Amino acid sequence: MGDLLVRLYDLPEMAAEARVIAAGITLRRALPPERHVVTAWVRHHFGEDWVSEVKMAMSQQPVTCWLAVRDGELLGFACHDATAKGFFGPTGVAETARGRGIGEALLITTLRGMREAGYAYAVIGDPGPVEFYQKRLDALLIPGSSPGLYKGMLHSPKPA
Repeated sequence: MGDLLVRLYDLPEMAAEARVIAAGITLRRALPPERHVVTAWVRHHFGEDWVSEVKMAMSQQPVTCWLAVRDGELLGFACHDATAKGFFGPTGVAETARGRGIGEALLITTLRGMREAGYAYAVIGDPGPVEFYQKRLDALLIPGSSPGLYKGMLHSPKPA
C-alpha cells in the first residue's frame, strides 16, 4: 500500500478526543526534558526504528511529538515532521491502553498541530491501518507512492 494524503483544512471532529479527556487522559505536546523517558518507552513498546524518529521529533522547536498521559504514565505518542516535513507518524499506544480511543485522539491532536504549524496537507507514510485513516479522515491514497520515501531504508538487525 502507498502513502496517504490528508486535508488538514477540513479535519473532522472526533468523539474519541472528548472520551479520552473525560477519562482523565491528557493530550499534550512533549517537553524536551522528557526525551529520554519518551524514547525509552517507545523502544520498549515499539522498537529501535521508531526511536530514531521520536528523537528527531523531540529535537524540533517546537517539539513535534504529542503524548497521551494519565497520572504520570505515558500511554501513547504521535509525531510529525520526524522522517520528512509534512509527514505524520510514527504513532503508537501501549497494548494495555488500546481500544479506548487514545490513538484516534492523538491522531487528531497531532494533525491539528500540523495545521497550526501552517500545513494544508499531511502525508501518512507507509500507514499500517489504512482503513482506519481512510474512514476517519477521508484520506486519499497517493498513486505511485509505494515504497515511497522508505525505499531502501536500513533497519536494526533482529536479535539472534
